[in-house]
Amino acid sequence: MSTLLLGVALVLMAGIAAGLIRVAVGPTPSDRMMAAQLMGTSGIGVVLLLAPVLAVPALIDVALIFSLLAAVAVAAFTRRRRADNGD
Repeated sequence: MSTLLLGVALVLMAGIAAGLIRVAVGPTPSDRMMAAQLMGTSGIGVVLLLAPVLAVPALIDVALIFSLLAAVAVAAFTRRRRADNGD
């Protein structure tokens, strides 16, 4: 079972790499933010998959904190975009 979880974690890490490329070359700030969200979501998935493999239940708490930070980042981004556009 741990081999399967590690394999899925590797696939998610490939998604993180793709998101990193998109952040670097994204044509608009919105594209970059969506790629950052992809990386954050994939990172949370990797941490959640590693929790049972490494037998460290505290990693679940770390994933919850990461998800909270991701939501705050999106809220800050959208608020800043509205302020920049004058809406």
